[in-house]
Amino acid sequence: MSAHAIDVSTASFEQDVLEASKTVPVVVDFWAPWCGPCKVLKPILEKLATEYDGRFRLAKVNSDENQDLAAAFGVRSIPDVMAFRDGKPVSHFLGALPESQVRAFIDGVLPNPSETEQARAAALRAAGDRDGAAGALRSALAIDPSNDPARLDLAELLVELGRADEAGTLLGEVRPNIDWDARVEALQAAVSFARMRASGTSEATLKTKLEQDPADHAARFALAELHAGAQRYREALDELIEIVRRDKDWNDGEARKKVLNIFNLAEKNGALVSEYRKKFASALY
Repeated sequence: MSAHAIDVSTASFEQDVLEASKTVPVVVDFWAPWCGPCKVLKPILEKLATEYDGRFRLAKVNSDENQDLAAAFGVRSIPDVMAFRDGKPVSHFLGALPESQVRAFIDGVLPNPSETEQARAAALRAAGDRDGAAGALRSALAIDPSNDPARLDLAELLVELGRADEAGTLLGEVRPNIDWDARVEALQAAVSFARMRASGTSEATLKTKLEQDPADHAARFALAELHAGAQRYREALDELIEIVRRDKDWNDGEARKKVLNIFNLAEKNGALVSEYRKKFASALY
């Protein structure tokens, strides 16, 4: 068996397929020992897994031993081969196809050069090299100007680097798409927060205003934006939820909208988002 092929069960599927596919495409082969076409397809898949040398992972699922898993993915005939990327099935085929067609299937689910640069940017960013990550994302867009997810990654990075105006320009180039509209709105809010932070508005002055008049929602909202611009999301949410608690519809619900934006911006901090979703619900109802 190829070093890039593994046997997967119901117990290991989430880690070995769904999570793994966020890093590299995973091709799942649902098979059974009695299945003649499965025996024909198996060496083709293993040969390609070896040849592609880690560009995709082959995961083999014995559908007899893992019937619940096969049922969950609607497997009714085998071999059934599914490709997963980013934790989701993206393509599949049935039957023992010839090698040329299997190769074409795999090529179709592998990252293109622009996506490869985008993945390299993510690795650089995780390693703390934000300038290198920005360069890789610009390369991704030069290769494929339609790669809006890379454009969003670059906009997010530019906000972190204090280049809010550049980020705002990039966001204006993103095409509407239900898969990332919420992220666009959240990043537009991040640009607004960053601009507020760069405006020179005094945090001390705003706090003084609130001491004098706790119902000064404009001052509280500005203070929340300053906190959010510094990525102090807990403090920002405290101020915004206080506005919601006092006046749910203030300024056409602007505080509510910004709370949701921050939930998107802080999605990697699951504990914080979970805690404040409960506080937000309490303030609303």
